[in-house]
Amino acid sequence: MPEPLPLDGIRIAEVTVVWAGPHVTQLLGEWGADVVRVEPTNRIQPYSRGGERVVTSEVSRRAAEQGTLLTAFPDFDPGDDPWNRSPAFNAHARNKRSMSCDVMSPEGRAAFLRLIEHSDVVVENNVPVTVERAGLTYDVLREVNPRLIMLRMPAYGLEGPYKNYRGFGTHVEGMIGHHWLRGYPDGTPEETGEAFTADALAGVMGAFAITAALLRREVTGVGQQIEMPLAESFLPILGEWILDYTMNGRVAQPQGNLHRSHAPHGVYPTQGHDQWIALDVASDDEFRALCDVLGAPHLLEDARFASAPARHANRDALDEALAPCTRPQDKDDLFYRLQAAGVCAAAVHDELDLLASPQLAERGFFEEIDMPGVGRHTYPGIMTKWANTPNHIRRPPPLLGEHNEEIYLDLLGYSREEYDDLVARGLVGFGHPESVVPRTW
Repeated sequence: MPEPLPLDGIRIAEVTVVWAGPHVTQLLGEWGADVVRVEPTNRIQPYSRGGERVVTSEVSRRAAEQGTLLTAFPDFDPGDDPWNRSPAFNAHARNKRSMSCDVMSPEGRAAFLRLIEHSDVVVENNVPVTVERAGLTYDVLREVNPRLIMLRMPAYGLEGPYKNYRGFGTHVEGMIGHHWLRGYPDGTPEETGEAFTADALAGVMGAFAITAALLRREVTGVGQQIEMPLAESFLPILGEWILDYTMNGRVAQPQGNLHRSHAPHGVYPTQGHDQWIALDVASDDEFRALCDVLGAPHLLEDARFASAPARHANRDALDEALAPCTRPQDKDDLFYRLQAAGVCAAAVHDELDLLASPQLAERGFFEEIDMPGVGRHTYPGIMTKWANTPNHIRRPPPLLGEHNEEIYLDLLGYSREEYDDLVARGLVGFGHPESVVPRTW
């Protein structure tokens, strides 16, 4: 028998999109929760399985050659069911079950309320007006299940003038200033690209909030609504700059790779095309060690670089002088030698480098998953290791509607006749009909 996991016996219903909401349930599902993903087949759930933007193999390959992954289907093939072949979705959908159900329809809403009777938690990150139109707000759900914990993750909150504004992680990061801060001093914010840092953090914060609420329910016996706006959950990350303004009246400027006192501090070219190493030097001893490893005594003799304040004041000149010294070096070899000399450094890796990382290989981080119709591929593993609770990915990402029968018939108590009627009417199914996702690939 496998070791019991800490969230065994907890059932979570999720109606989520993009990454922030699904990341919450991914983390909880990894530690034993039964996550039931509720998703429609008779319409597209936007920014979920990718059914709204299916591209042909030719277009996908051409985009990849140009460095853009529009939709990176396995082998660049959308197949007959592209909604089951989205790597972005499948990366966070492991350990979940899929129930096809349109909560915006009367029949789907009724099925969802039955699911709520059997659930401990519901997670949603839709624009608030959508949940209100569906009639599935917390005041309704708690009448069905007073022990229910509901996590709501709108972009900006359940009240206020921005309540129903739509936004991804990149939008809220722009609104609260993160894009500005991580831009480059001589550039503009759009050059930073999309990082979706707010989504990543929201997953961890949401999982933490739910586990805390579950502990609280053990004391009170009742559930509660947790409101966690995407913008507000990320805003404390910028606390350093907020405090600097409130205490010192300084308006932060774009940081790029800059540090307030360290130099060199940035990414420097190494041997090969588009190969780089990241360096962070804080002290004179570290700078001497860097120069020794690089065989660059002339940098130590330059008065502009004689002290930490001088190096910071002349950081542009230092970067220019340092680049010829790092460019002939192999990035990984240089990384090892600098670390041995006590210099904070790391090779800049792309995806292929990452998959071949000896560190991650030694720790067994990546796991292979064999998904029907998709094949066996390598996925990121579970991000924490517990001394007394071994864990691994237990089940592959679910096909759309894969668990319909076991949920409708066994869990929710629908009769075979009721279930077959929902299937015949197109309210329950195992894929999108052509009227929803036209076959254009």
